[in-house]
Amino acid sequence: MVVVHLEVASVVVVAEAGNFYLDILNMKKTGLFLTAFFIFAMNMNAQSLDDKYLSKVQTLDSTIETLYGVISGKKGEERNWELFNYLFHPDAKLIPTGKNQAGVIGATFLSPQDYIDRAAKMLVDIGFFEKETHRTEDTFGNITQIFSTYDSFNHESMDKPFARGINSIQLLNDGERWWIINIYWMQESPEAPIPEIYLSKK
Repeated sequence: MVVVHLEVASVVVVAEAGNFYLDILNMKKTGLFLTAFFIFAMNMNAQSLDDKYLSKVQTLDSTIETLYGVISGKKGEERNWELFNYLFHPDAKLIPTGKNQAGVIGATFLSPQDYIDRAAKMLVDIGFFEKETHRTEDTFGNITQIFSTYDSFNHESMDKPFARGINSIQLLNDGERWWIINIYWMQESPEAPIPEIYLSKK
């Protein structure tokens, strides 16, 4: 009887072990399937975005025009943040710089999503238009550095901007499109007026 019980117990143990390994295999298969599905979905989404927006990042001019256009809009007008995100490299940063409340000069490093989280509601609530007034470009190979002088308005009918500054924009061309790598900017102040060389000659 003992031997019989041991044999039965052994069969049960083997069966349970077999089920355990089958569960592991099934989990691995499920994990691989989910991973493959996720990659497929990401690729499909990227293709869909390319179909909609690739033409907007084919040249430096179109990329910069789209950048200024996508953040600008009337009070109450939602921005196209999908297009905004599309302009940027996945590791891109937006870096405002200036004095904090204590008078210390520093920089804040934001991802595109950080910028959206901070600025989206304000831009819609107050209305905001940013216009490029002057640009200098330096290109070497696949990289370009732009100094883009801007004027900021709350609505298009304003005669004078409420702020001016310079966006230092670094871009990469990967052979297919332009990517914004960084935007590093500073607003004009009485202590730091924009140099004449970066102002419109009109």
